[in-house]
Parts: sequence; structure tokens; C-alpha cells
Amino acid sequence: MAQYTGKYMIQTRGVSRAFPVSGRNKFWALKDVNVDVPAGALTILKGRSGSGKTTLMNLLGALDKPTKGKILFAGKNIVKMNEKQRTLLRRREIGFVFQSVALIPMMNAQENVEYALRLARFKGNRTERALNCLKLVGLEKRAKHMPEELSGGEQQRVAIARAIAHRPKLIFADEPTGELDTDTALRVVKIFKDLIREEGVTIVMTTHDTGLMEVGDQVYELKDGEIVYDGE
Repeated sequence: MAQYTGKYMIQTRGVSRAFPVSGRNKFWALKDVNVDVPAGALTILKGRSGSGKTTLMNLLGALDKPTKGKILFAGKNIVKMNEKQRTLLRRREIGFVFQSVALIPMMNAQENVEYALRLARFKGNRTERALNCLKLVGLEKRAKHMPEELSGGEQQRVAIARAIAHRPKLIFADEPTGELDTDTALRVVKIFKDLIREEGVTIVMTTHDTGLMEVGDQVYELKDGEIVYDGE
């Protein structure tokens, strides 16, 4: 089980991210952002398209580096890590769930989860772990079904099972409910809350759905690259 005894799984201090535009000009997608992501909780990053929430998630998930600032993952500054260290961090400690579930179409649900375990070089019984993860998301009876035989919500649940399979400390979910109806979206969020309790994982989720803000343990709202709301 993924466990961490510190209060915060990830923290940023003074994080800014600039992208070059014409000439010497820069576009600052993030400006002096400070966040504290509680361990063993659901943190929601809220904001409209272009607010900077996906840029921030990419930085927190070690997919990108900030122009300025510090990012602590379980107490370690990932900004100072080399690319090999960052790759290992993503492979072993982090799971990702995206709006486009990106399941492998020629593999059934169980095989999709097992494939993720092979990539992570999981040492235990991969079949047993894959089936257990599908059970956690309520899909143990759909393990042999191909992605095309699953609904959108079921495919998203397979993607969640795949993300938690290697027992990461932290899961990032980028607009995981964006293509789902309200009832299915709430079901996915309930699964996240159950996984936090049962697997000891920390989850960070981006959304533009104001109706989902109240389910987060911690909520940050971004606008034009800055934090405009910070609350429980």
C-alpha cells in the first residue's frame, strides 16, 4: 500500500512557468503559485480552460519543470532531479488518469491493467493485483471485456484501476469526468474517495465543474495563472 507519513504529499513555493512567444516576449502560464497537497486526501484544482491548472498538474507530476520555484514531492525537491530520476519517480510513485482514457484497444480490461504493471516492473503477482484493482473500481465482472464493449464510465474506471495498480503514492487525474454525465462523474469521484481510504493514496484532480468542488478535501481555484481561492 502506498503510504507517506508526512502532512503534505506535495508542496510548491513560488512556482512560475513561462513559455516563449514572439521575439523575447514570454507568456507566464503560472505566476508565483504556492500549494500544499495534503497526504491521503482529494485535492481539486479548479479553473476555466487556460487558467493554468493543467500546466500546474504537469509540473506537480514531474512532466515539466518550472521556470522559477521549488516543488517538494514527499519532501524531495523534484526540480533538482535529473531526467532519469524524474522518469523513475513517475514510473514508481505517480499514477495518471486522463480525460482521454487511452486504453489499448486490442487488450481487455485486465490486460490493460497488467500491462501497466509490467511497465512499472511490479514485483508481485500481476494478475492478482490487476483483478484486485478492477474489483476496487467495481469492474471485476468486466475484466475480460474489450474497451469497445465498455461504456465511457467503465473505460474511465479501467483507467483508474490501471493508474493505481503499481501502488503509487500520488495520482493525478486531469479532467477525468469531463466527458461523463453527472451521475457517472459523481460515481468516479466516489471511487477516488474510496481509493484514498482503502489504498492510502493521495489524489489531485483538475476540473471545471463547479458542482464537484464540494467533494474535495482541499480546493484550489486558478485564474490567469494565479491562485484565487484556497480552502478546505
